[in-house]
Amino acid sequence: MDITEIILEQHHQQRRMFAYLDEMPRGDNEALGAMWDRLAAFLEVHAEGEEKYFYPQVLKLGKGNPDGDVHDEVEDAVSDHNDIRDAVKKTQDHTVGTDEWWTAVWEARKANDDHMGEEEREDLLDFRHHADLQTRHDIAVQFLAYEAKNFAGIPIVDKDPEAYIEQNS
Repeated sequence: MDITEIILEQHHQQRRMFAYLDEMPRGDNEALGAMWDRLAAFLEVHAEGEEKYFYPQVLKLGKGNPDGDVHDEVEDAVSDHNDIRDAVKKTQDHTVGTDEWWTAVWEARKANDDHMGEEEREDLLDFRHHADLQTRHDIAVQFLAYEAKNFAGIPIVDKDPEAYIEQNS
């Protein structure tokens, strides 16, 4: 088990869940709402799991991408998570299936897509280069246990990226 592989696989699952949402019948608001609730919970539990287990170790073991340092990487990741959280929260302000709801879903998808791409290019690569397999395994176990305990979702709470780095460095 390797945390970088688990994160990559979950990114694939997130992309698929957004695609499933795209293919749901537009008039079936009950199905749309159920699928969205499942995806929204998955997005938040995934982000929080990364922030609890993965990113503190990135701060300790990572070296940063070629254009920045590890603090910049983590600050950007936490900011991205906040962007996703904010878009997910916007969906709660609208009736499922309305144009406004779909716009908020699209904002969440775009923020998530941007984050995943950057994380895959930078953070995961950095960590694979600087963390040994046992460390990656140990983080994976913690991460998956956390997700299993919180499968139904957790409260959505933004984090101050600078305070997060200070607390975890």
